[in-house]
Amino acid sequence: MTVNHRIEGPDDAAVVMFANSLGTTLEMWDAQAEALHDRYRVLRFDHRAHRTVQALAKDALALLDRLGIARVAFCGLSLGGAVGMTLARRAPERLERLVLAATALEFQPAEQWHERAATVRSEGMAAIAPAGVQRWFTPNAAPELVARFDAMLRSQPVEGYAACCEALATYELHAEAFTMPTLTIAGADDPVTPPEKLAAIPADRHVVIGGARHMVNAEQAEAFNAILVPFLDEGAGMRVRREVLGDAHVDRATAGDPDFQRFITRYAWGEIWTRPGLDRRMRSAITITALVALGHENELAMHLRAGLRNGLTRDEIKEILLHSAIYCGVPAANSAFAVARKVLEE
Repeated sequence: MTVNHRIEGPDDAAVVMFANSLGTTLEMWDAQAEALHDRYRVLRFDHRAHRTVQALAKDALALLDRLGIARVAFCGLSLGGAVGMTLARRAPERLERLVLAATALEFQPAEQWHERAATVRSEGMAAIAPAGVQRWFTPNAAPELVARFDAMLRSQPVEGYAACCEALATYELHAEAFTMPTLTIAGADDPVTPPEKLAAIPADRHVVIGGARHMVNAEQAEAFNAILVPFLDEGAGMRVRREVLGDAHVDRATAGDPDFQRFITRYAWGEIWTRPGLDRRMRSAITITALVALGHENELAMHLRAGLRNGLTRDEIKEILLHSAIYCGVPAANSAFAVARKVLEE
């Protein structure tokens, strides 16, 4: 049996996997899917009625295996964040980046979850829905958004909700650093997982968004996406940067100023080189021509090597440089040919 899921976006794009909170469906991520679907492959899935977070994480791994996906950037909120942290401990090689929203290393006291599970089993989802939605959204949240999530909560299968309550009751992780870049996002007014709970999670960056409670990704979707997308772009950019330039070069380069390196990785490699409109051979040809025109010989040598790695042949590089002689100038092309001879000899 496989979990209910949805995957959308370019087939060859980096995959971002989203995990839901307790009491929601994969539609809770609609605003994020809309922001990412043209540049990322967005994978969303629903939790099954498991009584441990470890079993929920196993479902996520089984889904990735079934879809043939080796690595993902993972974003989870609340229970979904607990699943993400469990994956980061059990199978760190499967996660490129980790985004943890409105979650915690533990959700104590356990009694509250057992009581809630008992309530829904005896009285149904309607018994806990009003208080649940109040925890999720501030009084200033858009009424139509609140109504949509209220309906989502009320539609949950009773046993599925109760089992996931019991999973949270037994969940606890130690505050050990993760091996992948990690970002936490908290809602400033969240009564379930307040900012201090997120601050206890080992992460590279902690962000608090004002005007939001537990469903920070939905109530403040624009602010949430403004934090999420650059973080993902940096990860996707680093993957492409290493594939194009090689690990040795990137390792040397990233030993420099970290802020400048993040800037390059995010904008040049994460936002431009990952776009689907041109293949890497074409992007290499354009880059080589621009560097010839500007006389940037160090960068030209680097991108001639990258062009070969991206599939340009020696004859094609020769034609690019000849073409550049007409439109960029003979002296510039003459210098470029000298750099190319050295690179090709190497």
